Amino acid sequence: MTPRLFLRIAGVEARRRMSYRADFWLNLVVGFAAKFGLLYFVWTAMFRESGAATMGGYTLDSMLVYYVAVLLVSQIIIGAGFESEVATDIYEGGLNRYLVFPTSYFWFKYAQRVGMLLPVVLQFFVFGGLFVLFSDATISLSGLVMCVVAIAVGHLLFFTMSFPLQNVAFWADNVWSLQVALRLTTSLLGGLMFPVTLFPDWLQAVNAWLPFHVLFGVPAEVLVGKIGFAEWLPAVALGIAWIIAVGLLDRVVWRRGNLQYSGIGI
Repeated sequence: MTPRLFLRIAGVEARRRMSYRADFWLNLVVGFAAKFGLLYFVWTAMFRESGAATMGGYTLDSMLVYYVAVLLVSQIIIGAGFESEVATDIYEGGLNRYLVFPTSYFWFKYAQRVGMLLPVVLQFFVFGGLFVLFSDATISLSGLVMCVVAIAVGHLLFFTMSFPLQNVAFWADNVWSLQVALRLTTSLLGGLMFPVTLFPDWLQAVNAWLPFHVLFGVPAEVLVGKIGFAEWLPAVALGIAWIIAVGLLDRVVWRRGNLQYSGIGI
């Protein structure tokens, strides 16, 4: 796929996503407020009842800053609307029109996925900017740049991990449970539920070689200044290595699945 075609597909999807602006912003504002409000009361209670000044290297204030960052990052990494798109194309026979396109189905779908990001990226900068403005949090320019790079790697990595699970639809009647398992695993080990520094040392050592922390924890920790360039660079390199490894698996599953595809849907 050429860069020009990729950007055109992404642009069409972005315009489609921005068609219902009021509904989009209402859902995001209410959703973000509900999630952060719940986390605020939970962690405030935990710090108060435990009497601890820090947990996993975070004070209460820095923990709340971390959750603002990781919630905004997760909106970009996970997004919405892709959990069943590929599987639906397979089940309903909609995959037919993509197979005759002179371009890769994987990159076509990823271009659409990138187009979905425009509204969410706007939310990221609006909410992030307001939080920095009305709090004591500080974000450096270098930290913001490293965060953007980490988010780009994490976004492609999450898509690459989700793609073969949806391709299981070539053989199975329902892949929804696989997507739920992916969400749960990545949220738990990726630092979305809580910082990975709260894990036991042995689990942190194992998790350091897995792709999950790259998805949410690394961008959020860079943004709040918990890790610097020395830790960021190998984490991003690890994410790229996992993208290549899982991408090879994607190709195998896709090719084998196409042999099962009848083109008439289910």
